Amino acid sequence: MRRWISWVVRAGCALSTVLAAVVHAAPTPANDPINEAREALRKRDGKRLAALRELTLARQHPLARWVDYWELGNRIGEATTDEVEAFYQRWRGSYVEDRLRNDWLLELGRRRDWPAFTRDYPRFRMNDDREVSCYWQLTEHLAGRTHADAARALWFTQRDSDDGCALLANTLFEAKVFGTDDVWMKLRLSVDANRPRAVRSVAALLDKPTATEVGELLDNPVRYLRRQGSGRHHGELALLAVLRAAGSDPDAAAGLMDERWQAALGAQRAAWAWAVIGKQAALRLSADAPLYYRHAFTTLRGSPRAAQWSDDMLTWAVRSALRTGSDGWPIVLRAIWALSDAEQAEPVWVYWSARALMATAAEGRAGDAQREKARGLFASIAEPLTFYGKLAAEEIDFQPALPALAPTPSDDDRARARANPGLQRALQLIALGLRQEGVREWNFTLRGMNERQLFAAAELACEREVWDRCINTSDRTRQDIDLAQRYPMPFRDLVFAQAHEAGLDPAYVFGLIRQESRFVADARSSVGAGGLMQLMPKTARWVARKLALDFKPEQIVDPAVNLRLGTEYLKLVLEDFGGSQAMAAAAYNAGPSRPRRWREGPPVEPAIWAENIPFNETRDYVKKVLSNAAVYAAMLNGHALSLKTWLGAPTIGPREASAPAIDLDLP
Repeated sequence: MRRWISWVVRAGCALSTVLAAVVHAAPTPANDPINEAREALRKRDGKRLAALRELTLARQHPLARWVDYWELGNRIGEATTDEVEAFYQRWRGSYVEDRLRNDWLLELGRRRDWPAFTRDYPRFRMNDDREVSCYWQLTEHLAGRTHADAARALWFTQRDSDDGCALLANTLFEAKVFGTDDVWMKLRLSVDANRPRAVRSVAALLDKPTATEVGELLDNPVRYLRRQGSGRHHGELALLAVLRAAGSDPDAAAGLMDERWQAALGAQRAAWAWAVIGKQAALRLSADAPLYYRHAFTTLRGSPRAAQWSDDMLTWAVRSALRTGSDGWPIVLRAIWALSDAEQAEPVWVYWSARALMATAAEGRAGDAQREKARGLFASIAEPLTFYGKLAAEEIDFQPALPALAPTPSDDDRARARANPGLQRALQLIALGLRQEGVREWNFTLRGMNERQLFAAAELACEREVWDRCINTSDRTRQDIDLAQRYPMPFRDLVFAQAHEAGLDPAYVFGLIRQESRFVADARSSVGAGGLMQLMPKTARWVARKLALDFKPEQIVDPAVNLRLGTEYLKLVLEDFGGSQAMAAAAYNAGPSRPRRWREGPPVEPAIWAENIPFNETRDYVKKVLSNAAVYAAMLNGHALSLKTWLGAPTIGPREASAPAIDLDLP
């Protein structure tokens, strides 16, 4: 508690605010009716839920609306429009009103009650449910207002089969708004994404014999391709079989292309096949991936955009080309320029296109214009708080200063934040252990807030030690930035002590914790990791035995124990990877065995290595941990450190023969 009070005082908060935060943060009894109701919902105990709803409403419990929502949601399939409208009236303008509207719109879609759906949908404020959007596009079509492009985009981005998007596709296909070409494109995308359930659902739009063949090629694509096929859909079916085979073995799929299908598929389909084979090979960090992509670009007649190559296919073309050195820069440029406008504007691709322009510029004055264009691209994203912003700044020898102190929230802004019912409900839910519900309530309440209000809300979360809401809320501001909110240092004394004990840079530990748990001490992941450093129980026990510590499973969320075990494990991982903080971060997130495989192949600069990590989560994680660490180092040391310093040695490649043996015991 002393550490927490000292942090608040250092942040400039008055002692009265501190004491108020202590009172509000007091633990709530385990038998609180809200937790009882949540447990009744988990058990689908409708009778108990109804009783607790009446109880909390009668007592005017500040969280009664949540029990009301759970009770009605539990029987949404039998609910009436009058019941739902009464709920809307009781909780008008609140998160639970809009949350129930989302559930009710899905139910109305399943009931095919389009008049009621059409009346309610315009009131849906979050509007973030793809299936609801598909139902809405269907109602628009039924009303004679078909939006073919928007409907097609929804369908193409649907991951798995759901009722709303499947019904939309079936209806628009029967109405000839969607054509057979759309169906085959959706099938290509679904096979490439390894969504067999969606593939079978989409194939049902075609004639029965064709749908049967789709099922056969899903089950055994190589056997399907070995058969001598014919028919008007044979080319598309064969392409799907090649894509399916590539998902299991891209080299074998390439062999099938060379053997027969390069010529048999035709240029456009063959180019698609090679691009997917290239992507699958790139995900395996195969040295053949760039070759397969070159086949794709050489075979293609026209542009990748016109051929509807996905951004995923193209971004992996960029990544694989980056691993080939100077020979890959032309493919880097061609693939980036073919990306959708939105994807092309992402800082990662702005950075690599600028690097490619620099690398391919002619010598002397002939290349000056191209180099100037590259410098302009670097300058457009250069800033001190993001991975590629930092790298871009270093490319043009620009040292962006950390943001100056943000405006302090006024007393009025602070008072409004403390009095905001939505924020208070969110904090109460989080205090009860209902973090998911609390986060949703909090984020809904932030909608429409200006920057002053966001700063005040973030400060409130910091005072209550709800660090994830503190960070994420402050992250929403654009004009001004409060570094103390975005990059707080709770448990500072513990972090410094344990980092120094393990021989780690505290900035690196802070950067990792910020990404792992947002400093939520009792954070639990879906896979069982716990605490500040999100240790898996097995890993915690292993490290405890190594340190001869008496460890009990419940201690994994104790900050002192978690930091002791977490920093020791991070030190061991860092040592196993020769001090590479990029590889150590990858190992911390994905386990040591994976980055050991990922480092095989040609030595590449660390940024290229990080960008080629096959797991989306781990790739994002490594970049954010290192970027966080660089910011924390600047805050602690008073001057910015080069991100390339954090990335380490000039290249990452296979372990040197003289390096210590791999620690195979590391969990």
